[in-house]
Amino acid sequence: MTRVAIVGLGFVPAQRKTPQYSYREMTYRAARQAYEDAGISPKEVDCFITCAEDLHEGTSIFDEYTPDQLGAVHKPMHTVTHDGLVGLACAWMAIESGAAELVVIEAHSKASNILTLDDLTTYAMDPALTRPFSLSPHFVAGLEMNAFLTQSENTEEACAAAVVLNRLRAGKNPAAAYGGETTVAQVLRSKPLSAPLKEAEKSPTADGAVVAVVASQERARRLKGRPIWIEGISWISDSPSLESREWGQAFYAQEAAAGAFRMAQITDPLREVDLFEVDDTYAYKELQHLEAIGLYERGKAGRAVLDAAQGPKDFPVNLSGGCLGRGDLLEAKGLYQIVELVLQLRGEAGKRQRACARRGFALSWRGVPTTSGAAAVLSKN
Repeated sequence: MTRVAIVGLGFVPAQRKTPQYSYREMTYRAARQAYEDAGISPKEVDCFITCAEDLHEGTSIFDEYTPDQLGAVHKPMHTVTHDGLVGLACAWMAIESGAAELVVIEAHSKASNILTLDDLTTYAMDPALTRPFSLSPHFVAGLEMNAFLTQSENTEEACAAAVVLNRLRAGKNPAAAYGGETTVAQVLRSKPLSAPLKEAEKSPTADGAVVAVVASQERARRLKGRPIWIEGISWISDSPSLESREWGQAFYAQEAAAGAFRMAQITDPLREVDLFEVDDTYAYKELQHLEAIGLYERGKAGRAVLDAAQGPKDFPVNLSGGCLGRGDLLEAKGLYQIVELVLQLRGEAGKRQRACARRGFALSWRGVPTTSGAAAVLSKN
């Protein structure tokens, strides 16, 4: 096996709405940055990957709409209908298999163009057993949150504290769209979404684009970019149906993280990893994921989040602000986690820079109603 590295990165800061740009313009801007960062021309790239959901884009066979802005005309390209971390895994496999030495991944969000996102999400429900009820898809999150809090004895206040902490941290991140101050009481008083889930505990959507250049070890050594190495990567899907899953526990996160840690030869994540970007599409998910990946014992993540929200603490989780602070960027949210890790490992994270960061971890989740997730470990050495 060869080592695989991220050698170039370009991104558009997340924004609440972008009526002035098309997704193609945002992707082109990110691609230009990524190619300049890596010191390459798109003509040198062996294959391209786009992470997109046709229902979100409003068109089918979406990879036919991405070559122009990436410089990928007449080049191999395929769509990954999944989160950007799975796209990164596909790039890793293309290089490890020997099919490519240089791969480009693109993911973007134009969520502000989608007028009925919840209605589109219901198409992921079982067409015979669940979809006919015409329920908001957030009812799945409400059910799971209730089961998680009951089983783990974490509290609603701890979930609300995740919102407070992540939005405060997003205020230091110029790539985040929802930085600001709020309180636990304000979060708990927000409109119920699906009890016990509150509206403020759901990540608001945002627009943006990310392009990453990934290379084999041999190719990375010949490029000017500062490589950030993929030490471990894993992805998994648990039960697809609501009726057959284990409610309250994120087994997909547990198994994806275990696979990535095993590949990276990490036995004690809290000691061996310097920073973590974990999916917080809903506030309770941050707590659930932290316990699933083994960072905290069952029922202890909430206390850690509450303590971190109340004052300066060494809490190296979602320094970017996470989805709650940066915004939910649909298929691009996993690659925005990679953006944060790369910036931190390069020492380019500005006010939120973690001192001596050498290794980072990212965990993404596909979103309701799935039990699909991906994990990656990155290192500067």
